Amino acid sequence: MFIPEVKSQKDEDICILIRVENHSHNYICECGEAKSLTVKECQNTKAIFISHTHIDHFVNFDTILRHQIGGNQRVIICGPTDITKQVQSRIQSYRWNLITKDAITYEIREIQSNGTIKRAELKPPLWEITPIEDMAGSSVFENDLFEVSYTILDHKTDTIAYLFKGKDTTKIDLQKGDFKGGKWVRDLKTAFETNDPTCEIIIEDTIYKAADLFHLINVKKGQKLGVIMDHAASVANHKNILETFTNADQVFIESFYKVEDKEGAMANYHSYSSESGRIMRACNVQDATPVHFSRKYNETDINELLQEFESAYRG
Repeated sequence: MFIPEVKSQKDEDICILIRVENHSHNYICECGEAKSLTVKECQNTKAIFISHTHIDHFVNFDTILRHQIGGNQRVIICGPTDITKQVQSRIQSYRWNLITKDAITYEIREIQSNGTIKRAELKPPLWEITPIEDMAGSSVFENDLFEVSYTILDHKTDTIAYLFKGKDTTKIDLQKGDFKGGKWVRDLKTAFETNDPTCEIIIEDTIYKAADLFHLINVKKGQKLGVIMDHAASVANHKNILETFTNADQVFIESFYKVEDKEGAMANYHSYSSESGRIMRACNVQDATPVHFSRKYNETDINELLQEFESAYRG
């Protein structure tokens, strides 16, 4: 369902583009430098997910803004506390006297440590912050195909890790019975999805209880895709990661340092190769990919880092 692509090179800041099968919009995680991120990909982006606003995760926002402005669309930006003011400050640093008020609308969803999500709108030409109704719950974004939940990690500042989860789909296997298709198929799916086993299902003038037909239903679980950026390799952070990402299908996780530099990782509230690999193994993630490496490393260093991650991940 999800088709992720790391748009940044190993020596660039992190940026991940997520496409969705049979869906016209893109989704961007992190606004680090990424020269391969195209104009069209920016224009088709419906939502942007920012872990935190250190420069290597936010510096490329201006480029995305430049390509989206004038598209007359509503784009959602999700991120940690204070991101609303930071987005506003970035935008207001430019002059907008030739831009119409409907050129674009940014809806900012600011994730608070108390579990609420503050929402506000920014519109040209003044880009004033207009509060709108807050959200509650573990989901920061949702549409008909998937939802995005989150957990807050510690990087000496709040950093948000995101989990994209495709919605479960139900299909009727007609080969398991002697029935032909018809309106009853939709009725049975609705009864199953709303947990209504006593619902009456009419098939060719015969009335059945929904529960008696549930054996015809196949459920396909939605794919789980995680993005975990900068975080200290701490017990508290690993607890949150385990609670959110266990049994995920695919996860991209920061592995900023090699094992020999783990003291630097601890001092800078980063993870390092073997700890990122270990927590992915503990989460039983099917496909874990280390990303976001220190710029001090050359190609040989990065290859060593990848080997350390792989060894811990595969056990």
